[in-house]
Amino acid sequence: MDTNESEPIVGGIDNDGLEPEPGVSSVAPRKKWRKRSIVILSAVGAVIVASAATGIAATAQIVTADSRTSSSGTTVTPQQPGPGQFGNSRASTAVTPSATAATNAQAVGVVTIDTVLKYQGAAAAGTGMILTSSGEILTNNHVIAGATSISVTVVSTGAVYVADVVGTDASSDIAVLQLENASGLSTVTTDTTTQTAVTNDVTAVGNAGGTGTLVAASGQITAVGQAITASGDGTSGSEALSGLIETNANVVAGDSGGPLYDAGGEVIGIDTAASSGSSTVAGYAIPIGTALGIVNQIGAGAETSTITIGYPGFLGVEIGGTVVGTTVGATVGGVIAATPAAAAGLVAGDTITAVNGSAVASASQLSQLLRNYKPGDSVTIGWTDAVGGIHSASMVLIQGPAD
Repeated sequence: MDTNESEPIVGGIDNDGLEPEPGVSSVAPRKKWRKRSIVILSAVGAVIVASAATGIAATAQIVTADSRTSSSGTTVTPQQPGPGQFGNSRASTAVTPSATAATNAQAVGVVTIDTVLKYQGAAAAGTGMILTSSGEILTNNHVIAGATSISVTVVSTGAVYVADVVGTDASSDIAVLQLENASGLSTVTTDTTTQTAVTNDVTAVGNAGGTGTLVAASGQITAVGQAITASGDGTSGSEALSGLIETNANVVAGDSGGPLYDAGGEVIGIDTAASSGSSTVAGYAIPIGTALGIVNQIGAGAETSTITIGYPGFLGVEIGGTVVGTTVGATVGGVIAATPAAAAGLVAGDTITAVNGSAVASASQLSQLLRNYKPGDSVTIGWTDAVGGIHSASMVLIQGPAD
């Protein structure tokens, strides 16, 4: 029997702050940029992350613009833009970035986000922007990934709301939330028409350090059309973000999901990532037009290969890998208490072989099959135990953590 480990946890413990690794562009770069360590930005203290391979909890540090830290230094090389992207000329004049408390005007329409990651024994914090008076919120996906509960504070009023996930696009690092029982909220003002340009003055605002206090960091746009490749710590997968605005504003952990303002006080981007371990300050923001395009797709309510609507269904198993041999399937690395899998009697060492009659040939296929189901759906899981016994049980999926 041959087991290939390292598949992510199936059923929703798939959250560990994203951090970049060397970027690869589909377009060969015409210039070489020096490498720098980049982190995606959310705020967390020490985090407990369940290992997908073994089911054993391990500590992880966090340093992202949602405030998680990378346990190993990885680098990113900004790439030249592809066809249709902005050029990436850089500012020739040096500007020393500064950070101060955000003004009342900069706080309008901005929220701080606090999440509980129950299955990781952790909490995280980040930033978001109010898009509608009824409480639609834009933030980064990595700010709320793995969250089992989300609390949002409107900075300008101090009002606190429970938030639900409307939808996410992990591949673009965008998430949309809806505040419960919200009305009459002030929104951010966005600018999707003015073309961003190098040397334009900007200000990044966010929940720096996850303290709940907004900080504003001024600077300039230093490049546009930038691309990075980011991967979750401890996973084999990676995600590419392209078309980013680069700035020398001092974007820090906790700023993820916050606004990047232009000189007129309008939002032109969503703070997402920043350099680390270098004397050169470089922050990255997703252009607001790009983000709002994804918001509209999520609002349409149709799932795609990248967009998830609402919360995923949750089985409650940690997958250890793919089994190839006498029994083919996905090995159970661990089972979470008080979940459908635990109630059905699945235990670590079992091999899941089928979902609703569809054969499971690998851990990744199991993940894909389960993505077709929502909380409240009934699925029949087939599995083989460690001594070869064959089992089958119907399970009603519960609400899982945000994707």
